[in-house]
Amino acid sequence: MKNILIVEDEPDIQELLCTYLRDAGYETAVAQDGVTALTLFQAHTFDLVLLDVMLPKIDGFGVCEVIRGQSQVPIMMLTALEGEEHALRGFGLDIDDYVTKPFSVPVLLEKIRVILRRSAKGKEESCLRYRDLEINLETREVILEGRLLELTAREFELLYTFLAAPGRVFTREMLLAKLWGYDFYGDERVVDSHIKNLRHKLERDYVETVRGVGYRVAKELR
Repeated sequence: MKNILIVEDEPDIQELLCTYLRDAGYETAVAQDGVTALTLFQAHTFDLVLLDVMLPKIDGFGVCEVIRGQSQVPIMMLTALEGEEHALRGFGLDIDDYVTKPFSVPVLLEKIRVILRRSAKGKEESCLRYRDLEINLETREVILEGRLLELTAREFELLYTFLAAPGRVFTREMLLAKLWGYDFYGDERVVDSHIKNLRHKLERDYVETVRGVGYRVAKELR
């Protein structure tokens, strides 16, 4: 169940949003000011933030700026302020949508549904799984059987390249051009060295040698 943080200081709007969001199957938490909002956000995991602009203590723009320094969670701003400069300021802080009051509840719910679907799709595309291995492009983490692997930046890029195209054979020249750049003039055996280190850290021969051609992972991605 998706969890939504409602940051709104008007009790009537709080109650309205909580009622309709819960009826739509969402969990909700409520903050009446910017400080409480940030405290809740840091203590819990939320899938979306509904953020009013005019708030006590810290306004919505300040809250948004702090959240964006920590997370890419979807943010929808709600405001009674008129004028495109406020919307532009919000989008400049990388919000996902901007809704003016009064708003249509059915339209708001549909906007939330679309944003959450888009967010879930983005997370899915940034994460690849292969057997007991999980690799996340967004956080650049590699998890093997629940254990975080310490990979170098180049080892991570090599592994992600293979898992993003399972079954495809990459020659040393292709890998050098893709990861080291076309202006790399070193020995192509540097690829072999990095793959050797990668295999050692994986403790498995997921990266196969295609004799006389290059490397690949078998097409078993799911």
